[in-house]
Amino acid sequence: MTEFSGLKLAQPILRAIADEGYTNPTPIQAKSIPPLLEGRDLLGVAQTGTGKTAAFALPLLQRLGKNAGKPHSRHPQALILAPTRELATQIGDAIKTYGRQLRLRSAVVFGGTSIRPQIKSMIHGVHIVIATPGRLIDLMNQGFVQLDQIETFILDEADRMLDMGFIHDVRKITAALPKHRQTVFFSATMPKTVSGLADTLLLNPVKVAVTPEATTAEKVKQRVFYVAKDKKRDLLTHLMADEHIKRVLIFTRTKHRADRITRHLQRGGIEAAAIHGNKAQNARQRALKGFREGAIRALVATDIAARGIDVDGVTHVINFELPNEPESYVHRIGRTARAGATGMAFSMCDPEEFAYLKDIEKTIRQNIKVITDQPFHHQDVEDNPKKPEKRQQRQRRRGAPQANRRNTQNNRPKRQRRRNSRTKQAVGAR
Repeated sequence: MTEFSGLKLAQPILRAIADEGYTNPTPIQAKSIPPLLEGRDLLGVAQTGTGKTAAFALPLLQRLGKNAGKPHSRHPQALILAPTRELATQIGDAIKTYGRQLRLRSAVVFGGTSIRPQIKSMIHGVHIVIATPGRLIDLMNQGFVQLDQIETFILDEADRMLDMGFIHDVRKITAALPKHRQTVFFSATMPKTVSGLADTLLLNPVKVAVTPEATTAEKVKQRVFYVAKDKKRDLLTHLMADEHIKRVLIFTRTKHRADRITRHLQRGGIEAAAIHGNKAQNARQRALKGFREGAIRALVATDIAARGIDVDGVTHVINFELPNEPESYVHRIGRTARAGATGMAFSMCDPEEFAYLKDIEKTIRQNIKVITDQPFHHQDVEDNPKKPEKRQQRQRRRGAPQANRRNTQNNRPKRQRRRNSRTKQAVGAR
């Protein structure tokens, strides 16, 4: 088996890896590090939890560390773009951990917090910027960061970046990069929109894939519970009585439902916290810290907020609601069974979600075992499935996290529309 020492990494980096207790690289690391050290562009497809961060962080640190001089004000040498602040923070922590014996400066910039410390970091100068698209563009527009000296550009979680609607921001950022650079592109899935973007950014890339697209972690045991929608919280209470569920991620589709589930668990004496886009950054970081340290047993999250949650020891993932995108299911359950451990994924399915379940099973190419020995089993889920609500159907067809709002003008009563039309004609006549 290959060891990190056989990948031609510098001694300071090897010592930092050893201090973390790692000796053997994961498959994505073993395949990615050598070509990245050579300066090649790379297109990587790998599930979450496979070690992607170290796969690009280690060669980046080595390449920059060889000639690490004083960083230039406002002109970083490397840019890592991530879709969420949690993932950006996680990457920033990894860069500091693996590069602690190197004279390199890095900064993490994202929205939802004061921009002043980030401006100060840019003026002071950093070698590496880890950023979310929106805040990076804010800094670019204000002249506090310029990308014309970027040597390495890394785009992580590209599929989620596009799902979140960042395609225009990504194109604006890449347009500001120099043509001659190293580009690294990682994604858990490779739909046509992502592969199309990769084709425009990468030059003769090395292609690395460690698992078939959209497959789930082999060590995750998956189970589904048929249950009526109004009995889901009761089923959750029933499941949480199991002492084997020591550290659990619970997924919902909406922020408000995440808050309601959190309050429900807290009333039952279970340490729980919610993490989603409406939460302040400090609250999100406190929740993550408590979850990581074991003070919080259940973390309730939406899909977008969960990107970047890298916590070892998650014993279970519970899908309180099935996602309307099968790929999101893959991302969700990949939060357990990390670092060689095993894990369990439970999903609650009501009659309106049966179509989502079938899409998921088709995507992962396996049937999920149904648990009937539970007090809230609802056989009608399979016998009499209902069509999803119209709004959910539109979401599933479009693959978008939110359906477009209807034109409010067309929703008005006909009499009011006629009156508005006559008013416009009268104003135009004047």
